[in-house]
Amino acid sequence: MSYTEAIKSGFSNYAKFNGRASRSELWWFFLFYVVVVLILNTIISLTGLPNVIFFLVWLGFVLPMLGLYFRRLHDIDRTAWWILIAFVPLIGSIVLIVFWATPGTEGDNRFGPPTTAAVN
Repeated sequence: MSYTEAIKSGFSNYAKFNGRASRSELWWFFLFYVVVVLILNTIISLTGLPNVIFFLVWLGFVLPMLGLYFRRLHDIDRTAWWILIAFVPLIGSIVLIVFWATPGTEGDNRFGPPTTAAVN
């Protein structure tokens, strides 16, 4: 999946918590999020705009990111409940990053067929 396809898919499936998402879809969308946050932080610090703008942009990314996180966990045949491991300091985040970097299961799994992305 290309960069622009991942961004379109992330926002068009913003509240879709079932199904599967490829590695490329998650990581390209995450890169887009990081770039937007860095640019917005720079603009806010240079112009003195209120931090409410940053909060509103962040709020616009919450559902798409959660949906992608859940669907990515489904792609490796794990339930979305694994997201709760993030509450374990340091170790939880490392476990989730490893899960999200793991290749998806081949063929269908209990969460559906694999995505049609060329890079899984």
